Amino acid sequence: MQVFIAQIINGLSLGSIYVLLATGFNLLLLVALIIHFSYPVVVVFSMYIVWVVLNATGNNLLLGILAGVLSSIVLNVVSAPIFQKVMKKRGEVDVNSTMVVSMGMGFIITDILSHSFNHGFPIAYPENLTGGAPLFRIGLISVQVGQVWSLAIGAVAVSAFFVLLYKTRAGRAFRAISEDPAGAKLVGIPIVRTGIQSYALSGIMGGMSAILIAMLLHSASPGLGDMLAHKVLAVSIVAGLGNLVGGLVVGLALGVIEALIQGYAAGSWSNAIAFVVMLIVILWKPKGLFGIKV
Repeated sequence: MQVFIAQIINGLSLGSIYVLLATGFNLLLLVALIIHFSYPVVVVFSMYIVWVVLNATGNNLLLGILAGVLSSIVLNVVSAPIFQKVMKKRGEVDVNSTMVVSMGMGFIITDILSHSFNHGFPIAYPENLTGGAPLFRIGLISVQVGQVWSLAIGAVAVSAFFVLLYKTRAGRAFRAISEDPAGAKLVGIPIVRTGIQSYALSGIMGGMSAILIAMLLHSASPGLGDMLAHKVLAVSIVAGLGNLVGGLVVGLALGVIEALIQGYAAGSWSNAIAFVVMLIVILWKPKGLFGIKV
C-alpha cells in the first residue's frame, strides 16, 4: 500500500508537468495554428539557461527562475515570424510546414545543448532549487519539495489559464480563433497579433515547466526534450488534438500510469506505455478520447 501511495504522489507530480506542457502545445495549435512538436525542446533549453544563470550568479534562485521564464518567452516569440512565414494560409493549421519547421528547430536546439553546454554531459541543479532532503518520510512514502511545487504551481497555473480563457477579453479572442479563424478575422480580431500573444503565453507556461522539471528531476540532458516531446504528443493525440480539458485529464492519467508501472513492473516500461496507449486509442478512436478541437 505504501508503494502504491508513493507512486500515486510521484505520478500526480509528473502528470501536472505533462498537463502544463500539453496546455502550451495545444494553445499554439488552437490560436497560432501551428503544430509545435519541439515545444518541449524549447522548455529543456530554458532549463539549461536556468543552470547557466545559477552557476554564474552563485545559485541566485530568483535570477535563475526569471532567466528560465524569460528565455522561454523570448524563444517562443522569436520563432513566431518563422512559423508565420511558412504558413500557406493564416486562417488554417498548416500541419506539414509548421511541423517540419518545429522539428528543424528542435534538432538545432538539441545540437546546441549537446555541443555548447557542459561538454554535452547531463547537468545537475543545486539543492537550493531541488530542495535536497524530502519534506517528510513515512516508511516508503516520501514527499519531495519538487513534487509539492509541481502539484501546487501546476494546479494554480492551469486554473489561471482557464480563467483567462473563459473570463477575459483576450481569452474570448483565443476561443474565437480556435472555433472559426476566418470568422474571427471578419469581426476584427487580429489573427497575427493574437497568435503572437499565444506564443508569449505558451512561453510563460514553458518557463514554469522548465523550473518544475528541474526541481522534480534534479538534472537535465540534451535528449530530455525529445523524450518530453513524445509524451506531449501522446497526451495530445490520446486526448484529441487541441482539446484543453482532455489534455488535463490525460496528462494526469499518463503520469500516474507511468509511475505505477515504474513501481510494480520490472524493466523500463514507463516510456513505452505512452506509445502503446496512443496506438490503441488511434485504432479505437482516431479523433481522441475527448475529440479533436481543430
